[in-house]
Order: sequence, then structure tokens, then C-alpha cells
Amino acid sequence: MELRQLEYFVAVADESNFTRAAERVHISQSGVSAQIRQLEKELNCELFDRSSRVVRLTPAGRAALEPARRALAAAAGVEQAVDEVAGLLRGHLTIGMVTGCTITPLFAALEKFHRSHPGVEVMLRESSSDLMVGEVRSGTIDLALIGAAGSLPSGLNSMTIMSEGLCAMVPVGHSLDRRKSLSVNDIADQRIIAMPAGTGLRTAFDRACRAHGVEPVIALEASAPDAIVELAARGLGIGILSVSMADDHRDRLTAVPLAGLPDPALLAVVWPESAGPAVRALVPELEEAFAL
Repeated sequence: MELRQLEYFVAVADESNFTRAAERVHISQSGVSAQIRQLEKELNCELFDRSSRVVRLTPAGRAALEPARRALAAAAGVEQAVDEVAGLLRGHLTIGMVTGCTITPLFAALEKFHRSHPGVEVMLRESSSDLMVGEVRSGTIDLALIGAAGSLPSGLNSMTIMSEGLCAMVPVGHSLDRRKSLSVNDIADQRIIAMPAGTGLRTAFDRACRAHGVEPVIALEASAPDAIVELAARGLGIGILSVSMADDHRDRLTAVPLAGLPDPALLAVVWPESAGPAVRALVPELEEAFAL
């Protein structure tokens, strides 16, 4: 039994498809199939039910899956431990970031990290904050830049980058565009353009509405701040953004601060307490880039 056979087995189990598994491990489908057959021969049992287009684990396959994952993780741990002693880093680092992220210091930190550790392959993924927290916990991603409201997820290491309020992005000529501040009650009957549920900004806004007994009229949702601005500028509603996001668009809309928010909007980095050496090497670069 070889580690590569276990790697191919786990890939097929995850993808439920030999073709996608082959793409994932960067060899031919026939190569994956041959190695799985060899593994099944050594174990004297079939690991997959191949009777349909969707490949499914047999009972023996289900029993073997977690031990196979542990064996691969242990092998990776041996490599990492040796590399750490030798002052080298290699492997993969998957980083999640909020959809539409344009936080320049993050990219500056990744650039410096890559120069110092060219053997680490970095992959970026965009998603919503609540999904990324779950992926950090499960080990699907190694570190994530998330939005939150009021407090950060428990059980994870975290670093707060920004804590700020929200602004209502009001179209020029709107009846509220001359106000110095607004409460959620003031916009209770307005069409609202907001981030989707599961994002830090939306959570902060929803909590403010609940605290004031307001049921907001969410007319449109958009993941990117630029899209919210564009929709609001065209008169489709009042956009909700953070103060820092609003500063970039004051030439097109009137940014009116929202008062009385129970929780600030947070931007933070989270990573597991059991993070590997690549994550531990990246965190100081993030601290320097964000001047923390």
C-alpha cells in the first residue's frame, strides 16, 4: 500500500467521480483507476460501487476513508516538521476572503510571503463569512479574512483588522441626503440594497434592525460593494456599506452614518489553533501589512 494510492482513493471519495479525481491529483483517469484497483486487490475488497455514473463508497470504502485521511495528514505532518526544522516551507495554503474583497494589505502580505516561501502554493477562494468560518473549523481552508458583527467566532485564533460603523448610501436628491445621521427607523420604509445574509455587514445591519424592532425592506442583495453603489446610484434603493467602503464612493452618493448600532462591523482574520507552519509564517506578515 502506497501513500499515492490513499491520495487517489480520498480524491475519488470526495469527488464521487474518477475524472474529477484525476484532474484534482493531476494524473490520467486510467492512472487513478489502475491505482485504485491495485489498492482494492491488496485489501481484498472493493472500495467503490461503480454501477452508476456517480461513484459511491462501499461499506468497506466508508470504513477506510477516515483512516486514509489520517494517514495522509500524518505523512504531511512529517514533511512539515522536517521542513520547519530545516527552515523550509512547502505545500499548499488555502486562504478564504470575503467576496469582492479589495483589501490591498492582504495582497501585499501574500506577495511578501510568496517571496519568502516560494515552495508554498497559495490558493485564494471567495465566499461568505459564515461559510468560511465553518471551512476553517473543518480544515477545508487554512485561514480566512471574514466579516463579523460585534464578536469573533469562538474556538479559533483571530486578529481584528477593522471595527467600524455602517453608512446609508443615499442617492443625490433623495429626501434623506441632507441628514447628518440616520437610524434604522428612519429608513424602515425605504428599499434597501444590502450584502447577502451570512456576511458581516449584513449581520450588523440585521442586528440593528432587530434591536429597534424594524423589519427592513431588502429590495436587492449584492455581494460586491461596487454593485451596491451602482444600484443605489441608479435610484433602486438605499445601499448599506461600512464607513470605509462608503469613503470610496462619496462622489456618487451621499454617505449618511447609521446611528444606534448595537454591534460594530468587524473585519478579521481567523485561523485554527492547530495551524501548521505555513499559516504561522503568514500571520506575522499580515500583522505587518495591516500595521497591527
